[in-house]
Amino acid sequence: MTNDSGRAETMALQGVANRFVRGLLRVPFLSRVVGRRLITLYVVGRKSGRRYTVPVAYTPHEGALLIGSPFAWGKNLRTGEPVEVRFKGERRLADVTVLADEAAVVENYAVIARDNHNFAKFNKIGLDGDGDPDRDDLRSAWAAGARVFRLTLR
Repeated sequence: MTNDSGRAETMALQGVANRFVRGLLRVPFLSRVVGRRLITLYVVGRKSGRRYTVPVAYTPHEGALLIGSPFAWGKNLRTGEPVEVRFKGERRLADVTVLADEAAVVENYAVIARDNHNFAKFNKIGLDGDGDPDRDDLRSAWAAGARVFRLTLR
């Protein structure tokens, strides 16, 4: 969902949906099916110390997992600081690289949008007939606060 500025925003029942998905991702067999393209991040608030459990879609790319998000929880991820994740039913650590400059966000959001058309729609990124994302929409996503997180599983 987007607001008038074109920024992605959470759905009305996002909390309920997240709890349901988190539960499915904890069940060993189901996590392999439901989690085929979902990963759970265990993010710790840098100021509050509060733990957030965030299920998000990922795109495998060049030996890592790409996650794109404009939401505030992403500010708690830092390059060089590992994050705990649940990937295909297993809790693991992942090394994080945060991509925040325009060129890197545009390039990697394009990779994610090509791979996941729901991601493109949610983030208001138009796709042409060949499935290629609109460059102006990608730049607008970056300008609205989008960041890309490159996770390398340990």
